[in-house]
Amino acid sequence: MREIQEKQEWRLIPLKENNAFMNMAIDEAILNHVVKKKSPNTLRFYRWNPSAVSIGFFQNVYEEVNIELCKKLKIDVVRRITGGGAVFHDYNGEITYSIIYNENNPEIPKEISKAYFFTCKGIINALKRKGWKAIFQTGKIHSCPNIELQGYKISGNARTRKHSVVLQHGTILLKVRPEVMFNVLKKPVPGVENHEKAFQIASKKVKGVNDIVEDKLSFEELYEALVSGFEEALNVNFRTGNLEKSELKEAEKLAVKKYMTKKWLVNRKESK
Repeated sequence: MREIQEKQEWRLIPLKENNAFMNMAIDEAILNHVVKKKSPNTLRFYRWNPSAVSIGFFQNVYEEVNIELCKKLKIDVVRRITGGGAVFHDYNGEITYSIIYNENNPEIPKEISKAYFFTCKGIINALKRKGWKAIFQTGKIHSCPNIELQGYKISGNARTRKHSVVLQHGTILLKVRPEVMFNVLKKPVPGVENHEKAFQIASKKVKGVNDIVEDKLSFEELYEALVSGFEEALNVNFRTGNLEKSELKEAEKLAVKKYMTKKWLVNRKESK
């Protein structure tokens, strides 16, 4: 008889709130700990408090973000260590996930496009559980894929790799405020220079789940569906846990010494 393999156990860090600098610092601290084999493969969910804009590792913040409007609206601005484009993270409209795993994991494909599809199925599965069919769209811009529901983009994703360990994080939009999202971003549609035209295009293309469906979801309902969806997609068992003390200590240091600094935001000269 064929031997049935026991499912892997991954750490699940439940939905929590942090500011932009701490959110990015925590993701990097977990990545570093998994690289050093001090932490297990991890799935984490979080919200951004206050709301924030994150820019991709290779982007110019002044070209992508309306800094003055962000200051006026008390919106944080941070640079990610992952690629992709600028993203507005609305405290009242989004859950973000991050998944950190050793790519030697035999369950997950190594080819980037296939690995993206494999992990993003967690979001697709979550919406399927609610009766909605979402689809995976290979990224045409910044090489990062999206997930669409009824023709609208409801999720964007990005990743980086360090010593055979992958960090992938992405958004799941619950509700979109286009008048904020597409004004704090100078280029809501890459390649379209006229901001008014780009605003109109983006407003018709990007929506939150609750902007589309009749049966509205709470944050808790979406979170619970996502946990089940990722558990099914990854074929693992989750063990609910918290950050290790060493992870938290490293994250607090990274938040102050790296992510909050103008040097990192503007010049990107610090090491990944």
